[in-house]
Amino acid sequence: MRFAVAERDAALAGAAGEVLAKRVGAEQIRAGWPGGDPAGVDAVWRVLAEVGVVAALVPESGDGTGSGLGPGPDGGLGLDENALPPLMEALGRSGLPVPAAETVAVGAPLLAAAGVPRLAEVLAGSALLTASLAEGAPVPFATRAELFVVRAGDRLRLYERADVRIEPVGSVDGSRGLARVVAPVDGGLPLAEGPGAMAVSWRRGVLATSALLVGLAERMLELTVAHVRERRQFGVPVGSFQAVKHALADVELAVRFARPAVLAAGWAQAAGDPGAAVRTSMAKALASDAARLAARTALQCHGAIGYTTEYELHLYAKRAWALAADWGGPAEHRELIARALGLAPAG
Repeated sequence: MRFAVAERDAALAGAAGEVLAKRVGAEQIRAGWPGGDPAGVDAVWRVLAEVGVVAALVPESGDGTGSGLGPGPDGGLGLDENALPPLMEALGRSGLPVPAAETVAVGAPLLAAAGVPRLAEVLAGSALLTASLAEGAPVPFATRAELFVVRAGDRLRLYERADVRIEPVGSVDGSRGLARVVAPVDGGLPLAEGPGAMAVSWRRGVLATSALLVGLAERMLELTVAHVRERRQFGVPVGSFQAVKHALADVELAVRFARPAVLAAGWAQAAGDPGAAVRTSMAKALASDAARLAARTALQCHGAIGYTTEYELHLYAKRAWALAADWGGPAEHRELIARALGLAPAG
């Protein structure tokens, strides 16, 4: 089966990519780490919101006439899950430390479906929203967010910062601002309940994270290829060594296998395909493997410089390690696939 990105989905990803290319570099990524000033990160997020990134999966305004890239004052772009892979891949490549998957794929659509008034602030990028569907697990970007979508039993609820207690948690990627969000079970605003609603939001979060990982892998490969072309040993570029060529070819192959799997998962979710869960788990497993391989190979090819905190590679590698484990790690998703195919005990 061949997959191609629709024109409107490609246009949104392209517009976001232009903003990210002009405004995001290693300095902006570092600003998201403890001790940094995230004001620049927030400014980029607001520009992306103006482009329509945050409103991608939010339905259009009631008259159905919103056909431009930017969202109207009363609604979003009305796109489906097919828009997530190219958009999140662009965000992953940039390394911008924002809750992209949590907001765009999970939180904003839930707020829109529930008619939450603060959705307008989220779509404008003025109120940072994050989400976690794993009950009791640390919530990404919770140290900076104003709104939280968290799971309470079989329900998803929306809490404001004043309603919860934030307990920061360490992470391999300090820019993710992990924290435990302690919220009253009977508080907050109900957004959705039941296994069906939970499954839709979960799959969207997994899909978006998979695409972020593909973008990260591609960026690390790009940095490494540029490095081995310039770095010389024994009078020749390191990239001319056969072992280096083969290692980077393996990364390229892993990325090429992961990207269509992510596109297929987006199509399956948008089409309501019965195999959407399996395709989504496959995408996450392959994307996680590709990003981990890219990080490992990049560090090996860079040598000692790749391990220094001053060099930008480690910013992408740490993000990849964190996201590979988030929204279910590769082993967990392979087990889900095995169960769906009847290859593992249901328990």
